[in-house]
Amino acid sequence: MAGKKVPSKQVSITPGVGKLIEKAEEDGVKTAWHRFLEQQPQCGFGLLGVCCKNCTMGPCRIDPFGVGPTKGVCGADADTIVARNIVRMIAAGTAGHSDHSRDVVHVFKGIAEGKFKDYKLTDVEKLKELAKILGVETEGKSENEIALEVAHILEMEFGKQDEEPVRLLAATAPKKRIKVWEKLGVLPRAIDREICLSMHRTHIGCDADPASLLLHGVRTALADGWCGSMMATYLSDILFGTPKPIKSLANLGVLKEDMVNIIVHGHNPILSMKIAEIAQSEEMQKLAEQYGAKGINVAGMCCTGNEVLSRMGVQVAGNFLMQELAIITGAVEAVIVDYQCLMPSLVDVASCYHTKIITTEPKARIPGAIHVEFEPEKADEIAKEIIKIAIENYKNRVPAKVYIPEHKMELVAGFSVEAILEALGGTLEPLIKALQDGTIKGIVGIVGCNNPRVKQNYGHVTLAKELIKRDILVVGTGCWGIAAAMHGLLTPEAAEMAGPGLKAVCEALGIPPCLHMGSCVDCSRILLVLSALANALNVDISDLPVAGSAPEWMSEKAVAIGTYFVASGVFTHLGVIPPVLGSQKVTKLLTDDIEDLLGGKFYVETDPVKAAETIYNVIIEKRKKLGWPI
Repeated sequence: MAGKKVPSKQVSITPGVGKLIEKAEEDGVKTAWHRFLEQQPQCGFGLLGVCCKNCTMGPCRIDPFGVGPTKGVCGADADTIVARNIVRMIAAGTAGHSDHSRDVVHVFKGIAEGKFKDYKLTDVEKLKELAKILGVETEGKSENEIALEVAHILEMEFGKQDEEPVRLLAATAPKKRIKVWEKLGVLPRAIDREICLSMHRTHIGCDADPASLLLHGVRTALADGWCGSMMATYLSDILFGTPKPIKSLANLGVLKEDMVNIIVHGHNPILSMKIAEIAQSEEMQKLAEQYGAKGINVAGMCCTGNEVLSRMGVQVAGNFLMQELAIITGAVEAVIVDYQCLMPSLVDVASCYHTKIITTEPKARIPGAIHVEFEPEKADEIAKEIIKIAIENYKNRVPAKVYIPEHKMELVAGFSVEAILEALGGTLEPLIKALQDGTIKGIVGIVGCNNPRVKQNYGHVTLAKELIKRDILVVGTGCWGIAAAMHGLLTPEAAEMAGPGLKAVCEALGIPPCLHMGSCVDCSRILLVLSALANALNVDISDLPVAGSAPEWMSEKAVAIGTYFVASGVFTHLGVIPPVLGSQKVTKLLTDDIEDLLGGKFYVETDPVKAAETIYNVIIEKRKKLGWPI
């Protein structure tokens, strides 16, 4: 293959990845790592956040060293440009999570109306819990009647026109935290309204004040975490079941050489749960046998992988940077995608093998893929159609091109808030006691993506290991969860790596020191835990000995997540430098000044060992202020 070779032993710590990169080069296939090398050197103005292309008088770029232009054509300086760019990232991330939730609301409402008969309300108790939160009376009403009232309220969360805050936030966030947001004027009123206003404020001729811009970014992000994402989590639990601890396996070794391998990839469980369900049916299994396979093996990738893992125990093939590698094994008949974190390159990679790429959503089409539009009215029928494409493709597999790494790791996933409470005996008291007496020093949520700018999974795994050995309980979602799984951190046996206090707690409860809480929208579960702890202790979230981290983030959704955690009062670490360094003012606002307003701030450190030490020290300071032993 022409071009630079990837130093395969240096780009990832995950077993099997290096070998498959080498196989890709032998097969003449480019991966994300190869394309990353081709992009070097990357645009310095873009990395610093000082490039503006919001109108056609530009693109304008600001020289942060003052040698070149200091203002764009319209007069916007580096501070304005950097702030506008960050707010646009927050708006896009919020749109991604919240449009996901809109799709789930659509199916939820359709079930209540009797339109989507291939789905059902699985967790009725959680439906009633959500109804109570939203002020819906349940006495004497059928499940569908309750669901329909809830659906109408949630639909309004996207577009209501009054000035009242979104109801999910008002009902679930701690009162002390709500007062902070109220004082700053950042309580979100409707999801779509705040996204729209973000785009308006960053349009040419509008808001040029970095502080004003960033505060609206906070408002938009809060609409994501405490409403859009939370809505998706609640409804997915109601539809498919609230996750409970479940055993499974992770890494590319879960693929089977003698079976039809199907990868479900993306974020929305509406499709992936159906694929996993229908693939297990006797009809589909027998059809696979007719084509010479021993059956069908469904494996997850990225967050939709986390969804089917948490609820069905479906094995996980990998996280973001491994989606191309799954195809490079030569053993995957179909990659079925919905949206988000899909590389358009999947089609290019698949063209070198027999794999079919099947898109299913009008908002995420990829040229060259087979498109089968998914319709919830015909969910079972369409799932069968898609699975049949994969089965019929089994005969086209080229045995000489097949290489499946043997590596796979046991895991326990499915730690919803309810599952954590059940493990604690139904109450937060044991956790609170362990925190207060210092058995557990604090809690850190690790989330986020992979990024070829850093060694894959090194930040995720190293940070988690460094924290648990300091008696800090780690919880997390998304690609971190899969990284932790592939490296043995999601097993009860991993407690051996923890400090004495955390180890004792894990052994007593039979849980891992790192708890997998779901997909990236399920960061809302972490918010609910923080809210419950703050309420129980009669403090604000900013007072708690907690922190957050995104060691390998890359997406706009991660910017929204990080912002709503900071806005919720959480000290939040970023392991990849955000595009803000072109503005000293914006950098200072986000990493220093914002703490005085919101109680949380961003902390940027590329070395996960150093980051763990800083996070630990922050947690110790929080403990001192609470008067707890250190």
